[in-house]
Amino acid sequence: MSQSLSLTDRTVAAGREALAGRRRGLRGFLPFAGPAVIASIAYMDPGNFATNIQGGAQFGYLLLWVVLLANLVAMLFQALSAKLGIVTGQSLAQLCRTHFPRPLVYAMWVASEVAAMATDLAESLGAAIGLSLLFGLPLLPGLLITFALTYAMLLLQGRGFRPIEMLIAAFISVIAVSYLIELVVAPPDWRLFAFHSVVPQLAGPDSVVLAVGIIGATVMPHAIYLHSSLTQGRMPARTDAERRRVIGYSNREVLFALGIAGLVNMAMLAMAASVFHQGHADVASIETAYHTLVPLLGVGAGAVFMASLLASGLSSSVVGTMAGQTIMQDFVGFRIPLSVRRLATMVPAVIVVAIGVDSTQALVLSQVVLSLVLPVPMIALLVLSGRRDVMGSFASSPFTRVSAVAAAVVVLALNLVLLLQTVGVTVSLPGLD
Repeated sequence: MSQSLSLTDRTVAAGREALAGRRRGLRGFLPFAGPAVIASIAYMDPGNFATNIQGGAQFGYLLLWVVLLANLVAMLFQALSAKLGIVTGQSLAQLCRTHFPRPLVYAMWVASEVAAMATDLAESLGAAIGLSLLFGLPLLPGLLITFALTYAMLLLQGRGFRPIEMLIAAFISVIAVSYLIELVVAPPDWRLFAFHSVVPQLAGPDSVVLAVGIIGATVMPHAIYLHSSLTQGRMPARTDAERRRVIGYSNREVLFALGIAGLVNMAMLAMAASVFHQGHADVASIETAYHTLVPLLGVGAGAVFMASLLASGLSSSVVGTMAGQTIMQDFVGFRIPLSVRRLATMVPAVIVVAIGVDSTQALVLSQVVLSLVLPVPMIALLVLSGRRDVMGSFASSPFTRVSAVAAAVVVLALNLVLLLQTVGVTVSLPGLD
């Protein structure tokens, strides 16, 4: 009988055994692993590649502390989003629809749809750039191939949650191993790596803008929405005691999955610092990084770099479309076929490429759009996770609320700096620039 169970059914059964105390250690943890793995791809997407490469090339190891800070903030908000789904059995978007005024809900939905399209633009472009550089394809055919591959992978959702989780985990493994290889090929200065990871320093207005860009490319609106949807009813808990155990497993997974994402981001910046900072500090795009990397370290290093970008673009495009589905159906209760959803999100990217917009500039502009939308899920999550009528005894503690509010204020203030800089307003941060 057990042989006829699907992979998802077997995962749920294993999770029930863990909650009953019959599985412990790694065997008890694995059935609960998956949601944070999927969400973590948002923190290794092509937008991160662009900002980390530029940061390392221009400023060496100086901005490593920004990468670490951004990842810690992301961990906090992803853990809160996961907890919301576990406790309530509803996603963040569903709870917004239930508890907020209808005009506000529709405004949030529109803003979030725009963010989903901006996300898909960046991620699809990243994969297309990878295909273009690896196989010598023009960018538009690479983009169309990306869409076809993404659609095929999204069909795995019809087989339950486990196959898509394992696929994303495989892509993460490719990205992580690729950067491990890059660090072996181009080892960083570990003394500077350690120092700048924990000592906050900036070097003028340009470094401020880039630091804000790194944070803007790390804390992502769609990942906050999606995580609550992924944990919603994934591993049904029947009692508060079981919910606490599921939350405990979820928090451990967030630490593990986003910890890996943080290390990958730090490795990206360190590789750029090691290879480009001395003599190639003007490297500011993914394509330039590839063409500069090959003469310096060889074709193999360039191929590994592009393989990691391709894995990042494809997997993050899958996750971005999943988030878009969640945003639409949970905010307004409107479902459309996957093929229509994919077509709607691919149109902006095709237009951008067809009219000849610079791909790196398009990536930067997509991050600005995400910066504008980021306050929507962050503030909604802070409000709902602290309400006892929503969370009951699981409402956020005062310490958690203060920490989350402080983190949100920092992120939103820095995003405001980025937006002001984008429109030509110079902002000085006393003591940092």
